[in-house]
Amino acid sequence: MANLEKARRYGRDAIVKCGTVGGPSAGRTAGGVAPPNALSPHVLNPQQQAAVDYCEGPLLVLAGAGSGKTHVITSKIAHLIRRRGFAAGKIAAITFTNKAAREMRERVARQLGGEDAAALTVCTFHALGLKFLQVEHARAGLRRGFSVLDADDAAALIKELAPAGSKPDALAGLRQLIGRAKNAGLSPEEALAAAASPRELEAATIYAAYQRRLAAFNAVDFDDLIRLPLRLLEEDDACRAAWRARLDYLLVDEYQDTNDAQYRLLKALAGAHGRFTCVGDDDQSIYAWRGANPENLAQLGRDFPQLKVIKLEQNYRCGKRILRAANALIANNPHLHAKRLWSEHPEGAPIRVLECKDAEHEAERVAAIAATLVEKHKARWHDIAVLYRGNFQARPLEKALRLARVPYHLTGALSFLDRAEVKDVLAYLRLLVNPSDDAAFLRVVNAPKREIGATTLEKLGQLAQSRHVTLLEAAQSDAVLRQLAPRPAAALAQFTALIDELHSAAVHEDAAALVERVLARSGYAAQLAASVADPEQRERRLANLRELVDWFRAMQRGGARAGDLAAQLALLGHVDRDDPGDAVRLMTLHAAKGLEFRFVFIVGCEDGTLPHEGAIDEGRLDEERRLMYVGITRAKEQLTLSWSARTKKYGEILANRPSRFLHELPQEDLHWQGRDPEADKAAVRETAQSHMARIAALLAGG
Repeated sequence: MANLEKARRYGRDAIVKCGTVGGPSAGRTAGGVAPPNALSPHVLNPQQQAAVDYCEGPLLVLAGAGSGKTHVITSKIAHLIRRRGFAAGKIAAITFTNKAAREMRERVARQLGGEDAAALTVCTFHALGLKFLQVEHARAGLRRGFSVLDADDAAALIKELAPAGSKPDALAGLRQLIGRAKNAGLSPEEALAAAASPRELEAATIYAAYQRRLAAFNAVDFDDLIRLPLRLLEEDDACRAAWRARLDYLLVDEYQDTNDAQYRLLKALAGAHGRFTCVGDDDQSIYAWRGANPENLAQLGRDFPQLKVIKLEQNYRCGKRILRAANALIANNPHLHAKRLWSEHPEGAPIRVLECKDAEHEAERVAAIAATLVEKHKARWHDIAVLYRGNFQARPLEKALRLARVPYHLTGALSFLDRAEVKDVLAYLRLLVNPSDDAAFLRVVNAPKREIGATTLEKLGQLAQSRHVTLLEAAQSDAVLRQLAPRPAAALAQFTALIDELHSAAVHEDAAALVERVLARSGYAAQLAASVADPEQRERRLANLRELVDWFRAMQRGGARAGDLAAQLALLGHVDRDDPGDAVRLMTLHAAKGLEFRFVFIVGCEDGTLPHEGAIDEGRLDEERRLMYVGITRAKEQLTLSWSARTKKYGEILANRPSRFLHELPQEDLHWQGRDPEADKAAVRETAQSHMARIAALLAGG
């Protein structure tokens, strides 16, 4: 059985994030760039002020890119408390990422400070759902201390329940259909009734088995954090009334990214009076592939006829030329509420369009130009971002940047604490700190393998549930073990004896020594060394475990309550382990949303890549155009768009055409390479000089 329940740590972090204002700086800008309202950080423009002042009914703020929406939300929270008399504890600000929530909390804390800031709820939709279920666990059919599956474990569980031999595409389809049913708020029974095809019927059947397995484990998955609160709020009058009394005012950021269940949750909490402010931008709705429904913007007006709409159109980020291009592009999409961004910044340089031979040539040119920006124009590496449609496009870029000795940071790479072997060891420590942590139990009971199968664990979960005890307590009970098959029962008995031994050691050993003991006594390190055939991968994974030991040792030297294992685990969860430093940022266009950089490259601007070939074939160009719009509006000073004349695909060389989106941009604001020989000469000369200097330095250093 795949390791289950990786996300108890997520649950713990979400509670902290949902209930605490403040914490480490984590702004949505990048590379030390000032926030969107940097020109006037304390002064609201007239439209922003109107959005802050209006509290009489439901409000939709259409906030264009770089228009200072976070400044508006945080200012409105302060206004609600200081001027309108709302209790801080009855205000909830909801956003879509933990990073955005951290930034919002930090800004609110600077404005309010003290008890008011601490009392606010600032969190994601899913963290709010988690907080709800922790309060209403009994109504939701859960026991206290329930666990949360993350996406990987949910996928592993569905794979176990699917027909044997199911291919990856089929499994992905099943996960998608089950997720779609949950995002529509459907129970397994309702999904079965609504199934309109054999494929949907199969998914609904697996959904029902999946939920039974979750119930046995006293667990929920990510989608349940919305589905279960929604069901209670829509069906239980007393519960709904209680939560409306808890929350007097709601603020929702990135509203265009809500799915149907999230919107219904907002509506259920807000009630008919609609005391909420939704902030969003239909032009930046780029997540339909994961369930976001931009139609929710229109639905808001239908459900709340008294809805007031305020547009934020002044952009504090981009030069005029970049905004003209963005406006021209997005004007090709239909709009419920049309808007046109404007800026007081200078015109800025022409937008460069580079025709390249292939992806390798494109990457080499990007690397050379990036080096020129730093060496000739006093830029910092972190001022530069290279954006692309899909992660596969990063490979030639990484190679070219390494060869040119350009430091880079690849956003989306697996972080240290998310590596499987590190999470396994941390789960051991969590179980020692909290024997009631069923999520940790499920993760380590088969790490290393102990011949304890999925059927045994489901039976153990049912027995634990019937006795109202934790999984560890059930596994320690002779009466429970007698009801299981002899071999897995013996394996469980050996496992619980190991946990007892480690728990005794934890009383007097520090965390670093305890990790070493876990690795040795559990056999985890030995099995890892024996089971990984690739020598480099084996050494890398073992080195990760050594680094974890070193981290705990470093915390002890820092006097971080060395004797308190729980405190050290909490500190470890807040380590700033993913600081990209002064490096060029490589990321997808989806990942770039909310960020800004002085210099932006968008590579792969050819039909079939951007827009994606699937979107072209199916006529789904609107979202691809919004994706391009998001990329363009990340740039503050200079924008470079590039495309490759040919692509190698399945061993065949294919000719490309420049993206149709390039032809939707105002041509007078573009400089197409090759159409102005004099300008081309100067740019090529400068880049070549910089490139040769770097090659000389490379040779000298070799």
